[in-house]
Amino acid sequence: MTLSRIWSAFIIIAIVTACLLAVFSDSHRAIFSNMVTGKSGDTIKIKTVSIAEAMKGIDKIGQSDSPVNSGEKVIHVGADQQMTYRIQTSDGILETCQTAVTLCLKLIGFLALFMGFLSIAEMAGGIRFLSRLIGPFFSKIFPEIPKGHPAMGHMLMNFSANLLGLDNAATPFGIKAMESLQEINPNKSVASNSQIMFLCLHASGLTLIPISIIALRSAAKAANPMDIFIPCMIATFVATMAAMTIVGLKQKIKLFQPVIIAWVLGISSVIALLVVYIHSLNTAAIELFSGSLSSGLILLIFLLIIAGALYKKISVFDAFVEGAKGGFETAIRIIPYLVGMLVAISMLRTSGSFDFVVDAIKSMVTLTGSDTRFVDGLPTALIKPFSGGGARGMMVDSMKTFGPDSFAGRLSCILQGSSDTTFYVIAVYFGAVSVKDTRYAVGAMLLADLVGIITSIALCYMFFG
Repeated sequence: MTLSRIWSAFIIIAIVTACLLAVFSDSHRAIFSNMVTGKSGDTIKIKTVSIAEAMKGIDKIGQSDSPVNSGEKVIHVGADQQMTYRIQTSDGILETCQTAVTLCLKLIGFLALFMGFLSIAEMAGGIRFLSRLIGPFFSKIFPEIPKGHPAMGHMLMNFSANLLGLDNAATPFGIKAMESLQEINPNKSVASNSQIMFLCLHASGLTLIPISIIALRSAAKAANPMDIFIPCMIATFVATMAAMTIVGLKQKIKLFQPVIIAWVLGISSVIALLVVYIHSLNTAAIELFSGSLSSGLILLIFLLIIAGALYKKISVFDAFVEGAKGGFETAIRIIPYLVGMLVAISMLRTSGSFDFVVDAIKSMVTLTGSDTRFVDGLPTALIKPFSGGGARGMMVDSMKTFGPDSFAGRLSCILQGSSDTTFYVIAVYFGAVSVKDTRYAVGAMLLADLVGIITSIALCYMFFG
């Protein structure tokens, strides 16, 4: 019910905002067609203005094709006039529908591959071994899961893949974990406590090395592309701890137990040692280390699964094919959920609703007399729960507009690395097991996201003034 209300609110807000802009702003006359049939990258004519007006805010007067605002450009058309254009930054409804289906089709290969290997691992007893290994910790924060249940092993695989930034591997592991948790869910249409805890921890996006962010900062010619590494690490870890605390309090789980504290401190120590080591490397070495560690781990997992299955005399290929079939079925099953969610998000973005929110926040901060530099980095945080690709594009745009070493540029990078795409996660993972009532999952995830945002802003001021 909560997700239905949020989805409905997204659509209503988007349409109302578009109507207001169409009525009161001459530059948004084509907003309805942009929302429905527009494509990312389309050029939209806004107005024809004098050179003096068009050049406001441009550093070099008289320079053509320079941005008036983020996403806008001006083109000289006469002695005293220039046309201002805006580049559409997100797809309309029709294009988004195709994107959602294409995304699901692309997922088929990954889901089939990893679910096939998971099927082999289950038959060989590998998943139960992982469940026993992580059992002492998971049994405290997932008290409803029976001891040694395969769901614990699946969740560990998902968290490990996320930790190393293996998004493609994390999704099938996570879906398999949700399916395992659904087996012990007494009410199949309502999210269980364990499913909510798992997804909230997953959506917090704990990642050891934000290699893609470092690479994009390097491409943007940042003086030190790695300078956001430690703030990103701290922010995502705080967001994860916040997610566990929020859900733990809601589910009345005793978090201050020796086992939980020991595991948290142990993980914190490992992360701290990794931070110290990586901080001593240059950008190229970090990229090599991250790629080798991530890819090497995947290959090691495949090797151990096959070796264990052969030792147990399992029919390896038959087990793989049986599991891979489930990957295909899952990818098809999540299409309606993903189409619905991505369309609502697309409408919010193309309607200008995000711009209203950012402008309102900046106005309120200005009224308080506080520093407004952080507001320019907020669009990345606002879009991240809805679209990972959109947030990445906003991060790149912030670095391009304000500079990679500016406060806003660095903050957008830290925000990008501090959380995951909440609504995408909800649509895909709950959709995979046909859960309709998500209970308080959305609220808990967004609250953890808010903690991550606040922490990111504080860290940016702490590290970069």
